[in-house]
Amino acid sequence: MRLEGKKAVVIGAAEQGNMGQAIARRLRDEGCEVTVSSRRAEMLDSFAKEIGGHAVTCDLTDKASMFALADEASRRMGGLDIAINSTGVALGAPFLEFEEADLDTLVDLQFKGSFFFLQAMVAAMQERGGSIIQITSAVAQPGTTVDGGYEAYMGTKAGIDQVVRAVANQFGKSGIRVNSIAAGHTDTPMHYGNFGGGDIPDWMKQCFADCYPLGRYGTSEDIAEGCVWLAQDNCFMTGEVLQLNGGLTLRRNPLMQDLERYQRESEGG
Repeated sequence: MRLEGKKAVVIGAAEQGNMGQAIARRLRDEGCEVTVSSRRAEMLDSFAKEIGGHAVTCDLTDKASMFALADEASRRMGGLDIAINSTGVALGAPFLEFEEADLDTLVDLQFKGSFFFLQAMVAAMQERGGSIIQITSAVAQPGTTVDGGYEAYMGTKAGIDQVVRAVANQFGKSGIRVNSIAAGHTDTPMHYGNFGGGDIPDWMKQCFADCYPLGRYGTSEDIAEGCVWLAQDNCFMTGEVLQLNGGLTLRRNPLMQDLERYQRESEGG
């Protein structure tokens, strides 16, 4: 019960089994009262009932909607101490073929939307302080680039990390801590969707796992544990990117040639 009595909002918690749901459950288990939010009202309501929390729909890409979420969550819970944005979309294509519409989607969600999230939550916390956490990615860090196709994804994640640093510097005097958590390949529906959905072949899982010093995929529970630590009042950290990715930033993502080699070996080639 490390967060007993705290009030939290988690954005991006509608899809079954996703990172936002794991974070919300863990906060609840640690004593938090939790408001979950996304654009999908029906799925959100069901999950909120499951964890004994509140559901408030929002559109992350709309500034007014984000401020309305902060106000409504504060009203329902009697304040706001913790805010976590776990939304994301991994759109990729060869660089010279990347469509403007996909670029707009990434910028709207992962940069502008995250910017609005920070604005709204800082405004809501200025009187009592709190902890704001943005889920970002290891590929925003130097040395962990992917093998082509995700330049826009990497850029938007890296951009919001810099905003987090600036906001943390400005509002620390108000008792507001702002940090990012950089996940690596994590066992989530979005991650598996990148590979066409369904089960990822064992050879591919092993190839990715070999790129981690700790030798396994990350889990949503790993990220949730990091959120609990950053959310505690005795966490003396702000303006940082917590590399919660099993050491992936010490090495690199697998390259296409690595995947092809693992596939040949798995097929006896």
